[in-house]
Parts: sequence; structure tokens; C-alpha cells
Amino acid sequence: MKHIAIFVSGNGTNCENIIRHFAHSATVRVSLVVSNRADAYALVRAKRYDIPCAVMPKADFNNEQKLTALLQQHDIDFIVLAGFLLMVPHFLIARYPRAIINIHPALLPKFGGRGMYGHHVHEAVKAAGEHETGMTVHWVSDECDGGDIIAQFHTPLSPDDTPDDIAAKEHILEQKYFPFVIEKVLEGIEEMK
Repeated sequence: MKHIAIFVSGNGTNCENIIRHFAHSATVRVSLVVSNRADAYALVRAKRYDIPCAVMPKADFNNEQKLTALLQQHDIDFIVLAGFLLMVPHFLIARYPRAIINIHPALLPKFGGRGMYGHHVHEAVKAAGEHETGMTVHWVSDECDGGDIIAQFHTPLSPDDTPDDIAAKEHILEQKYFPFVIEKVLEGIEEMK
């Protein structure tokens, strides 16, 4: 059994989608949801499914002993970042090599890096006049949005699309593909470009 932790900071639609996807799996269990924010609605969603939750403000999250102890307590093998807005500390990347993945709401390497999250990404895509956008799932590294790409999914854009339209189109991809990509990575298929 693979035990996964989902790290969140916000609303949690991807978190809930992942929990539902693996709810009846014989090989994967969502064993923990961790948020850096106590008011993240993702925690409410996780509790509906009786998933253990923990709130770790930035100082606690960057404390190796506290974070490691929490993950060990829940036998975590694999970590999924789903709208998590803190940089993952090096000690965690070293402890979980090729076992931490992130979702990004654009086609990396475009529109990635510090400050490029949520609506900021979709506004930048619109401002650049892009003809398509998409989602990227990548390995987490010490570089913000710089880890190796695992999978990307594209959606066309129209010149009339607003940043909200772009966000809605991209979110459809996240809901459709993110749990599937996690499942395939856990099965050992690392590259789905």
C-alpha cells in the first residue's frame, strides 16, 4: 500500500478529486492532508472523507524534525502538491527523491517560477496572447517550478477568453487528468509527455 500526503494551501478541488479517485484503491491511500493555512477549505473537504489533516504554518513546515515526524507518523511514501504555495525545503526533497510531484496551471517552462500561481498565471497567459494553455505535472526540485516534467495537457484558447475563462479551461484539465497522472507515476510510469 502506498500512503500519500497531499499538501494544500487553498480551496482544495484537486485535493478532493484525488481523494475520491483513490477512495477504493487497493494499492494507494490518501493518508494525510497538510496545509500551511488553517483557513484552507481543502481541510474541510478532506475531513468529509475522514482523512487526517494537519496545519503547519511556514515555520513548522520548514522545521525538519516536525515535518518529518508528521510524515513518518502517517507512513507517507509519496507527496502530492495540489495548490500548495510554499517552497518545499531541501531536506524534504532529499528525503523523498522522485516522490514529490506538483501541478502547475500552465505549460511549463512558460509562466512558471516565483509569483506565478493561480490567477497570476492566467493573467500572464492572456497578456502574452497565447493560443493555448494547459497544465503541467512535474517532479519537485529546489528550483521553483523547475523539476523535470512528467506530463502536460493542452487546451486551445480564443482571443476573446478572459483570465477567468482561461482558468476555467485549465481547471477542467486538472480535474480530468491529475489523479490519472498520480496513479501512473505510482505504478512506475514516470514520463507521459
